[in-house]
Amino acid sequence: MLLEVRNLSAGYKSQGKEIEAVKNVSFSLDENDFLGIAGESGCGKSTLLFSILRLLKRPGEIFDGEVFFKGEDILKMDEETLRKKRWKEFSLVTQSAMNALNPVYKIKDQIMDVILEHSDYTKIEALEIIERVLQMVGIQKERMDSYPHQLSGGMKQRVAIAMALVFSPSLVVMDEPTTALDVVVQRSIMEQIDEIRNTNKFSMIFVTHDISLLFEISKRIAIMYAGELVELGQTKQVYLNPLHPYTSGLINSFPKLTKETKEYKGIPGKIPDLSKPIIGCSFKERCQNRKELCNTRPEFKEVIPGRWVACHFPL
Repeated sequence: MLLEVRNLSAGYKSQGKEIEAVKNVSFSLDENDFLGIAGESGCGKSTLLFSILRLLKRPGEIFDGEVFFKGEDILKMDEETLRKKRWKEFSLVTQSAMNALNPVYKIKDQIMDVILEHSDYTKIEALEIIERVLQMVGIQKERMDSYPHQLSGGMKQRVAIAMALVFSPSLVVMDEPTTALDVVVQRSIMEQIDEIRNTNKFSMIFVTHDISLLFEISKRIAIMYAGELVELGQTKQVYLNPLHPYTSGLINSFPKLTKETKEYKGIPGKIPDLSKPIIGCSFKERCQNRKELCNTRPEFKEVIPGRWVACHFPL
């Protein structure tokens, strides 16, 4: 097992309020695995990722839990050990490459900073690595001397992905890397990511609010709602037979390519206020199947082999 997250809770403290954006989340990731995490904006996906990698900044705070990477708890590592493992062992691709790249440095200089800081490579060796990883993501070596403003949004995102791959880490975490891109570029990058992952055999956690993207390329999918995982399983099984009403609602909210859809169905209501205590099931106010028992919190449990769901009345 590559990664194991146990009962992780995290959130934000501000003006006397405690917002629990991640609540008691547990899951595992194997070698050469691809876990997609989907859910509405504001459900805690990014907070979960930054907590796992211990990158959550104040007023963010990890309240409880354990995160084991190759048997070591990331949350208990000293700063120097953690610094050595970042980029080499696990890396992150952030949501907006426009903000991640320094506008006054050339692309090659930004990637070289990462290489020289975390290795003993010479500058000549580093340039060879930069050329290789840029080529891997479809950027010609001539672009190494470009500044970020000289690249399109899709190319900037590819550069961010290349930076995450310089040391061939075991785990690459991607936080909505295609959100700001048009659908054609989005599709191209997703196919490239999947091809690179299959070639280099690393594991990936890919977070997005667009569940349809994950149904195409992820091995397993986790559905997140109001800071909690509400469903987890093999992607194809979740798509064909969703067990949680929220998962079913997400699937029914995007168009089908194989048949005519007369009416699109949304999910009524909105995510509950995470700064206030939630009594019972967090989805009950929006659920058409709610019953009296839904006033008690459902346990996230394995209902059939490989399928986990937090619902008293799975579909």
